[in-house]
Amino acid sequence: MNNHKKIITSLFLMFTLTACCGGDAAIEKVNNFITKQAIDKADPAWKTKLDQPPLLGFTPGKDYFWELQTNQGNLTIKLLTESAPMHVSSTIYLTKLGFYDGLTFHRVIPGFMAQGGDPTGTGAGNPGYKYDGEFNDNFEGELGHNESGTLSMANAGPGTDGSQFFLTFKATPFLNGKHTVFGKVVTDLENSLTKIEALGSRSGKTSEEVKIIKASIRIANSKE
Repeated sequence: MNNHKKIITSLFLMFTLTACCGGDAAIEKVNNFITKQAIDKADPAWKTKLDQPPLLGFTPGKDYFWELQTNQGNLTIKLLTESAPMHVSSTIYLTKLGFYDGLTFHRVIPGFMAQGGDPTGTGAGNPGYKYDGEFNDNFEGELGHNESGTLSMANAGPGTDGSQFFLTFKATPFLNGKHTVFGKVVTDLENSLTKIEALGSRSGKTSEEVKIIKASIRIANSKE
């Protein structure tokens, strides 16, 4: 009887783990790509020597969230898979690698935005690859820089998108068509954006370190 119970329990645990952790085609494709890379994390500069990931196909009816645990609180960001699929693909890839863990928001300007994601912490770094922005003629709603909590990609001009991103503190429509919006903050229970903004300055230098402790990806059924 005890052995029978153990078998049932083991099967239940296997099913539960499979249901909650696996089965998404986009995540599986990223994981397969990662396993084929020769990434030496013992190299201090590994975050600047990465290959560009493939464009992912996202599961209809699913929402993809970027969870950022920072030293100023936690943020949940809904990623825009339809309008910015390459940016979301790259973000998921880098997050699965642990790329963003430990990086800082090196530039925070009150009334404007907080910029992070630079592996060098200087504002000039990239993950080892660059790609084009993703734009269309519609900048209404979540597709534009129309409110605080907009997640957008920093760049140094056309074709230079990489890993650096910024989160806005207010609407910044003058950035539409110049920077790709690829997410929106949907949960900020600890007022993390406000706390981060308070540590910034006109020059962008922060009064204390603002750090990403851990970044992760969560997938959930769409609430449409």
